[in-house]
Amino acid sequence: MRCPYCRHADSRVVDSREADDGQLIRRRRSCPECGKRFTTVEEAVLAVVKRSGVTEPFSRTKIIGGVRKACQGRPVDDDSLALLAQRVEETVRAKGAAEIPSHDVGLAILGPLRDLDEIAYLRFASVYRSFDSLADFEREIETLRAAAQARVDAVEAAGRTS
Repeated sequence: MRCPYCRHADSRVVDSREADDGQLIRRRRSCPECGKRFTTVEEAVLAVVKRSGVTEPFSRTKIIGGVRKACQGRPVDDDSLALLAQRVEETVRAKGAAEIPSHDVGLAILGPLRDLDEIAYLRFASVYRSFDSLADFEREIETLRAAAQARVDAVEAAGRTS
């Protein structure tokens, strides 16, 4: 790391600390040439590989923008969208890869969006999964109904054992 004061080509790390829930590392450095200290911040860049092969940095803002379109007219607030984007980022970062296909990002959106708002989920899934017919919608709605029934059955079963 080049010293920002004297431009010496080397520096020594004096202290390192995690920041932003482990997403950043702050390093306190010392220049052996001029003796001044300075701080650097390192961030692991997560890249998204699009279908065209183009790579771009992961962006929570893009996640929020895409999901906001699906949530248009639905009772979903900005805080919920921000939390969804955070969950998506945590999911894709947990894979441990420096690059992730855009398809995997879309898959990571579907689960949290289904939990947030089923109508918005259907809108997003219909575009993401390229629904071609009413049968595609019907299949997805049946899956949602089965999951809702399973949750009701689990609550009832828990109530009987209490």
